[in-house]
Amino acid sequence: MLKGYTKEERAWIMYDWANASFSTIMLAAIFPVFFVEIAGGEGSAGSMWWGYGNAGARFLLALAAPLIGAIIDFQGYKKRLFVLTIAFGILAHLWLAAQSSWQMLLVGYILANIFWSASLSIYDSYLPDVTTPERMDDVSAAGFAWGYIGGSTIPFAASVALILFGENFGIDVTLAVRISIVMTAVWWGVFSIPMIRGVHHKYGAPVPDTGLIRESVRNAIRTGRKIVKNKGVFLFILAYFFYIDGVGTVITMATAYGAELGLDAAGMMGALFVTQFVAFPCSILFGKLSKKTNPLNLIIAAILIYCGICTLGFFMGFGLESAWFGADEAILMFWALAALVGTVQGGIQALSRSCYGRLIPPEQSGEYFGFFEIFSRFASILGPFLYATILATTGRPSFAILSIIAIFGVGLTILLFGRKHIQFR
Repeated sequence: MLKGYTKEERAWIMYDWANASFSTIMLAAIFPVFFVEIAGGEGSAGSMWWGYGNAGARFLLALAAPLIGAIIDFQGYKKRLFVLTIAFGILAHLWLAAQSSWQMLLVGYILANIFWSASLSIYDSYLPDVTTPERMDDVSAAGFAWGYIGGSTIPFAASVALILFGENFGIDVTLAVRISIVMTAVWWGVFSIPMIRGVHHKYGAPVPDTGLIRESVRNAIRTGRKIVKNKGVFLFILAYFFYIDGVGTVITMATAYGAELGLDAAGMMGALFVTQFVAFPCSILFGKLSKKTNPLNLIIAAILIYCGICTLGFFMGFGLESAWFGADEAILMFWALAALVGTVQGGIQALSRSCYGRLIPPEQSGEYFGFFEIFSRFASILGPFLYATILATTGRPSFAILSIIAIFGVGLTILLFGRKHIQFR
């Protein structure tokens, strides 16, 4: 397993295996469907509040990300904050599992999402510590690939089995979802241990004698100015802001969109298995292809495929709303869309992470990835917010999905016109 990688690279890759259970169970599949049904049963528009909840979580984290990034560049603080985010994230899961009202479910989810996302920001900043610039694409892609085949699949399969067959053992759907939330927390905690024990901060700055927070704020401001002045870094991260918003919106809103259209929950969960299995080889393929061509070409190709996915998603929803076809045909289209998403989802995320790592100085990776996190999280506000707003205005989920195409288009345009300035180490 993971032959050809160093011990530190393998430990780093294992954190994708650890945290991926959250992205599948909590972000994409089981919890969104459960939340939409609970909120809808209490007379609320479930997918609208799901969109606002995701936007709120990302907004709060984006505010804190630059300071977190600046602090973790000091020796000794990266590992401490990494462990704390995991610990508080696990506690948030356990609290969430005990809630019943949709309001408290949303609060618990927002807290869990914030700590999970903060841990990812710190995790990403370790990439320059564990590998060399020429290996970053391959190592980053391997992380996403093993996350899909392990963390995104094994606990997800166990959760689906509980939901589908739990009643045979006295476990109803609500209890099965609560067990799934706890399972996510346990999986995250156990498989974080290799990363915590095996990866070390190499490029940290000495801790200032006084005024750690003040110095961190100053460093964050200086780094922000450097990013703006460096045209290649600035254009890449600006393009990333838009296209990764589209990626994140597809992940967080896909099952909520299907639930709003009335698609069968079990059918949608099955489709997401397809995404995980397709994403594993395709993520590795993106890493290998990046050695043969400019990784920007692969990112651009992935954006174009996502535009096609969103267009097909619109026709699926519009056709169902207009009674052109029924739910059986729509769920088949959902499966096809899930397979298409799998071809690009891991690849575009992995190459974005590694490309940014190759553009920045390794000794300031925490600060730079702090700003990367800002763009990631503020980006993920725009899509869910637009989706929720258009849905609230029109009452048509299919119209809401069109906003994602526009977001991808902006990111694509910036990459196409700015690529001559983006030079990798």
